[in-house]
Amino acid sequence: MINHTRFLRTSLGLVAAALLASGCTSSTATGPTGPKTPTPGPKVQTPTKAEPVSISNRAKLLFEDAVKAMDAQKKSKAVDFPSLERKFKAALEADPNLAEAEYNLGVIAERQGKKDEARGWYQSALKKKPSLRQASENLAVMAQNDGDIPGAVTLYQDVLKRYPDDAASRARLAEIYRQTGDHEKAMEFARAALMRDPQSTTALKVMMRSYVDRKQQSLAKLVALRTMKIDANDPELHHTVGLILQGEGDADGAMLAFKKALEVRPDYLPSHILLAQLSLDAEDYPGAEEHLRKILQAGGNNAAAHLNLGVAYKGQGQYDKAMQEYDEAEKADPKLAAIYLNRAIILHRAKDAPERAMELYKKYIAMAGGDVALNAEAPVFGLMREAEAVIQAKKEAKLAEEQAKQMEALQQQQQQQLKKNEAAQGGGVANPAGGGAAPNPAGGTKSEPLEDPTSGDLPPPDPSPSAPAPQKNPPGQKNPAKADPSEPTDEF
Repeated sequence: MINHTRFLRTSLGLVAAALLASGCTSSTATGPTGPKTPTPGPKVQTPTKAEPVSISNRAKLLFEDAVKAMDAQKKSKAVDFPSLERKFKAALEADPNLAEAEYNLGVIAERQGKKDEARGWYQSALKKKPSLRQASENLAVMAQNDGDIPGAVTLYQDVLKRYPDDAASRARLAEIYRQTGDHEKAMEFARAALMRDPQSTTALKVMMRSYVDRKQQSLAKLVALRTMKIDANDPELHHTVGLILQGEGDADGAMLAFKKALEVRPDYLPSHILLAQLSLDAEDYPGAEEHLRKILQAGGNNAAAHLNLGVAYKGQGQYDKAMQEYDEAEKADPKLAAIYLNRAIILHRAKDAPERAMELYKKYIAMAGGDVALNAEAPVFGLMREAEAVIQAKKEAKLAEEQAKQMEALQQQQQQQLKKNEAAQGGGVANPAGGGAAPNPAGGTKSEPLEDPTSGDLPPPDPSPSAPAPQKNPPGQKNPAKADPSEPTDEF
């Protein structure tokens, strides 16, 4: 984005324009291939004849007070836009013809992201004072930042018609040519601007960026050094030096240059963006978090910043915070494929949910163009193999656990059955007389088994050597233990 907003200041006498803070940040503009055939853009209505207008002394005093407050806040690097807005509005209320106050109110609105309000202030200022070409330039740059390249070109050319020696509009046109890849035209317009204003840092920065685009680093450095002699407090100069050093592979030098840009202007987003990326590359996750927070504070709902902040949290082991940032990134841009890859990594490695991770890995591949679009060595394929191995290991572990439980249950059943068998084998019939074995009618004693000794798996007990061998009943005798009363006995 091009930063172009300049505050105007005045003395108690004539009102004069002075540059307080300006800078230019490169951005890739979209639009036609070049500014040669622009379409009509927003027009600024100006009277055919500017009448001299006198400003009340009270309005001048209030305006001067507002400018002093602005200077003080700038030095302290703590700008309070609402308070400045109140001061410039007080000056405007004192004299509605004070176009410079309206212009500065436009600058304040634009710095706060209120683009429509800013355009309204600029256009109102131009109606009252057509010679405020800074307002025309700001309108043109706003159109350029919004991607309306033809509209921006129309506004710049309108300024050049009214002010043929204007260097700023030539420098801005040079930047448009650079962005569209016409470096020859870009250098031509930049040199033309420098011929009219040798101190034009805008033109010098166009030349510097053109050299960087064409990999002519040494020439870019020379222009950067020349420009720093004019304005060492321009953050873009330090940022561009950082880009040059980064292109040469000097990451440490680049980081120092980007940090210098932030010392000059703490809210300079291009340097925050690159420092966040360099910090992530160096695995300095707390440092990356700091810069990404600044980006989100300034840029609102930025999907890429939310995604990278999630990566920074993941690097610090704060997985729940990381997942929240991925959710925010998805809300801002559901088509950002990297969201699903990073979310899958946490589910896979930190949340023990490889099955869900596999679904997200596949979704990432599909959104990235499929297997054919990705390099065979892309990390996602290795992550998928790792997740599949984990899933398989979990299945095998579960199967082994089930088998172990079955074996344990079987062993318990066998032990219970063995105890039953032992109890059945070792038990006996109790003697009602209080002890001893039951009498054996044939003499001696005899234990009666509970079960048939010939049945089951147990062998029949061996006959006792002291016990008389069992005798078969002689023919005709029913029971030797029970004599027939009709037969004679030896008893008298």
